[in-house]
Amino acid sequence: MRTKVSTKGQIVLPQALRETLGLRPGDELLAELEGDRIILIPQQTRSAKARLSTDPTTGLPVLTSGKQAAPLTSEQVARILADFP
Repeated sequence: MRTKVSTKGQIVLPQALRETLGLRPGDELLAELEGDRIILIPQQTRSAKARLSTDPTTGLPVLTSGKQAAPLTSEQVARILADFP
């Protein structure tokens, strides 16, 4: 896949790559040089989508990100809850 560097030094990652890696706007990437190659390494993996739901046992609200999702960090929870009405 090819892409170009803009006049501001920005590049666009092709949609297929973003979807495969689950990258979203604001995600951080580590940029490293290996010889004459630029290596971009995602710095955070996200679950499919965190959401608030109700615990069936207690009836209390809980934050869930799915059975296969990695545990959420405190920072991720804080960002999610900051957007909560």
